[in-house]
Amino acid sequence: MEQFPCGRRVAFFGGSFDPPHLGHLAVARAARAALALDTVLFAPVGAQPLKPHALTASFEDRLAMTRLAIAAEPGFAISLADAPKPSAAPNFTLDTLLALRTEFSPDGALFCLMGADAFFGLRRWRRSAEIPFVAPLIVASRPGWQLDGLKAALPQGLTMEPAPGSDQIGPELPGPAVEVRSFLLRNPAGDAAPFYLLPGLQVEISASQIRDEIRERICDQVRAAPGSPIASRQLLPKAVFDYIRSRGLYR
Repeated sequence: MEQFPCGRRVAFFGGSFDPPHLGHLAVARAARAALALDTVLFAPVGAQPLKPHALTASFEDRLAMTRLAIAAEPGFAISLADAPKPSAAPNFTLDTLLALRTEFSPDGALFCLMGADAFFGLRRWRRSAEIPFVAPLIVASRPGWQLDGLKAALPQGLTMEPAPGSDQIGPELPGPAVEVRSFLLRNPAGDAAPFYLLPGLQVEISASQIRDEIRERICDQVRAAPGSPIASRQLLPKAVFDYIRSRGLYR
């Protein structure tokens, strides 16, 4: 795991990264700007409990591709917190976050960053109602979000209400400002946890679509040049695409 100095603001960003694409980078950049994060930790997962056979590339390849994807990004780092376990047991986000918190000083701030698709499946996660109280959620949504939809996706027992000053702009970093909406989550015990929504992202990239396109283009021996569909639509960082080609992944 990574070691962090006192007072650092860090977001854990777990996922398959099979492969890591420009949508992942856009989500992480938006979160970093909106919440003035010092570090976004990209953590490829070893074994997904809900999709035990869904991963296509090996952990080593997914880790290598993720390193390449974030290499030129300030404030992005790799975490092995979700690496495969010697027992081959599944990786549960709550356990990973609890372990990461032991690496922080008391005044450090740990967040859990996820895309809209992950959030809307949150109810199925192990002990999901506890996760926001270990690491407040940052959810990258799309334009047209609805508060009722967010509330319906919450783990059972949690409620959501707007936080004071819920319309904010992240001014800490150079570049375009990023809108963030703030809410409070409450559990039956009355505990409150902040919840942050990034509502303005236009990210429509599917990792499964990328894998399908690579199979069609590479397996058919079609040379992937700058004008190919994958490159021209800018779905993948170039270094990641080159790695996929060199390793023959997703055939």
